[in-house]
Amino acid sequence: MIDTTAAEQRWLSTLWPFVQAHLPPAPSHVVEIGCGPTGGFVPAMREHGYDAVGVDPAAPPEPGFHQTEFENHEGTRPVDAIVACASLHHVSDLDRALDRAAAALAPGGVLIIVEWSYEKFDEATARWSFDRLPDNGEHGWLHHHRELWLASGQPWHTYLDDWAEREGLHNGHAIVQALQARFHTRLLTEAPYLFPDLYPSSVTHERAAAHRGEIRATGIRYIGVKP
Repeated sequence: MIDTTAAEQRWLSTLWPFVQAHLPPAPSHVVEIGCGPTGGFVPAMREHGYDAVGVDPAAPPEPGFHQTEFENHEGTRPVDAIVACASLHHVSDLDRALDRAAAALAPGGVLIIVEWSYEKFDEATARWSFDRLPDNGEHGWLHHHRELWLASGQPWHTYLDDWAEREGLHNGHAIVQALQARFHTRLLTEAPYLFPDLYPSSVTHERAAAHRGEIRATGIRYIGVKP
């Protein structure tokens, strides 16, 4: 089994109850888009009796994983549920990816989405996060951006927009619009997103700070159903 980092373990363990709560009953056929090199939620889904596969160019070289972009993945049968966590804002063609997801799902199939609205990651939210980064040897994506921003000498909004343009990121508003154009929305809510890199601060601390208006909630939780 491939080891995950501490931040990845915090991400998976915190989000698994949300994913599990919206899955159809096992042994449903489930595909995870963007499972990453550690397999994402696929191992947990399999442990709970699901027929789960992962699709990602960096997927593990193991049975049940497909090393390709989801837009190019050819499934062999209808899918009961699709899980996509923090992957849609990275896809090269958002519309094509979601068209393929809609085509792959059986009627009544469920789409479980955890996403990020990078446009809500304003300077107050960034500074709050950077002030809570641990000094314990972990070096995650927030550490990386703190260093690059400080070295750039740019205002935060300029740095963020330049980075998002270079990476070709889709913003949260565009993702939600594309989802709602294809699926019946069962759930749409803002949520914490930054917590895995902020240990020992937790998802509870991030949620409370957003509730107090100190930061913006940058995460998205979405559940859609194929008509």
